[in-house]
Amino acid sequence: MRTYQLLTSVLAITFLAGCAAKPIIPQAQSIEIVNEQPDLEKCKFLGEIFGSQGNWITGDFTSNKDLMLGARNELRNEAFKLGGNVVYMQSLQSSGGFESLGTTNTTAVGKAYNCSK
Repeated sequence: MRTYQLLTSVLAITFLAGCAAKPIIPQAQSIEIVNEQPDLEKCKFLGEIFGSQGNWITGDFTSNKDLMLGARNELRNEAFKLGGNVVYMQSLQSSGGFESLGTTNTTAVGKAYNCSK
């Protein structure tokens, strides 16, 4: 019985954690997300990046705001890993799974740049 309670508690905590927005690396908080391609004379292209939040299990229980925020946070984190300070967001799409209650996943696609200030 004790093993069952422990397993249930671990699963509940894991499930609830999956419903929150993905965290942002503190150093990535200042990375700017833009909707227009940066000036290539002032910015160096570092690579294409992706961010997503949600899946068929946790998506119905995660708010649309957290789905969007988690995808954007992951974009910033990926740009930071490449040494970027600007993200040009090319696409942000949300989708719902079969027989879901609404949006279950948000995916963002962008390009990371390092731009001189």
